[in-house]
Amino acid sequence: MKKLLFIAFISVLSINAQEQNFISPHTVNIGDIMTLGKPSGKTYKHILFPKTNFIIKKGGTTNYKKLSGLRVIITNKETKEGKTTISIKRNDQKQFLNSIRIVKVNLEAALKAKEIF
Repeated sequence: MKKLLFIAFISVLSINAQEQNFISPHTVNIGDIMTLGKPSGKTYKHILFPKTNFIIKKGGTTNYKKLSGLRVIITNKETKEGKTTISIKRNDQKQFLNSIRIVKVNLEAALKAKEIF
């Protein structure tokens, strides 16, 4: 009985693993819509926001928690030396942190850290 339950459990796990869709840096194109995830620490490590003092000088806020779940559009894609860098802007045409229009993202590292998906 235990063996039968174990085999059933393993088969269900393998079916679920096959159904998951993974985003590859090669399948991302200009105009695609993605979602920002939670920051890796206090700030995003692979989404390249300026330093906090520059954001504050421009009149912005540094509340990175509000960015979680935000929908963004890819505006530019560059591949250099095996690294893919994309530029993103907000889907609702507002500014990031009330001061930044376009932000660059190290795509492979951000996908791995689940900062963007």
